[in-house]
Amino acid sequence: MEQAGVNNSIQTHLNNYKQGIGTYTQMMPELIGAYNEFTGACFKEGEISQKNKHLMALGISVYSQDEYCIIYHTKGCIDQGCTDKEIFETIGVAAALGGGAAMSQGVTLVQECMNQLSNMKH
Repeated sequence: MEQAGVNNSIQTHLNNYKQGIGTYTQMMPELIGAYNEFTGACFKEGEISQKNKHLMALGISVYSQDEYCIIYHTKGCIDQGCTDKEIFETIGVAAALGGGAAMSQGVTLVQECMNQLSNMKH
């Protein structure tokens, strides 16, 4: 468990994103509304579960080196009840396609997210 006053970098990233998207929404409400409607439809439960959709999105995020999406979809995986092993297997698949760059995100940022976000749920 983290000590009080220690910078929680994952939570800081999530807060920065929320603040940034809030500002952007004020300036571009129609665009954000359409984007949110589209992504909401993409992640809706269907033939593929939301859990598996977040695992896919995490793999793509790791492959593409998108740190904010890595954080967001690691949280989505945890929220959907993914096991650590399911997340690690997803990193393996991403690394098979993305090589060392994908593996480095998986063994650093994803694990940092898992540790910090799991501690936040307790």
